[in-house]
Amino acid sequence: MRFVLIALGGIAVLGVQFSFPVALSADNACDPAYPGVCIPSPPPDLDCPDIEYRNFTVLDPDPHNFDGDGDGIGCESR
Repeated sequence: MRFVLIALGGIAVLGVQFSFPVALSADNACDPAYPGVCIPSPPPDLDCPDIEYRNFTVLDPDPHNFDGDGDGIGCESR
């Protein structure tokens, strides 16, 4: 089981502090190519049967090759 912690990140511009949520996993290893789900970067190389997620957004470079047909959706249900 993986836990996700939502922390507040922030940036100060001209003395004004702006806060925004930042998702951090327990080991902070969520690959940015898979927003909305937490899948670690390789290694190891994972395949769809290795993960619990289906029909999730995939961005380039798709290091695990979850989006075989290039439509931006990973591990599509057939």
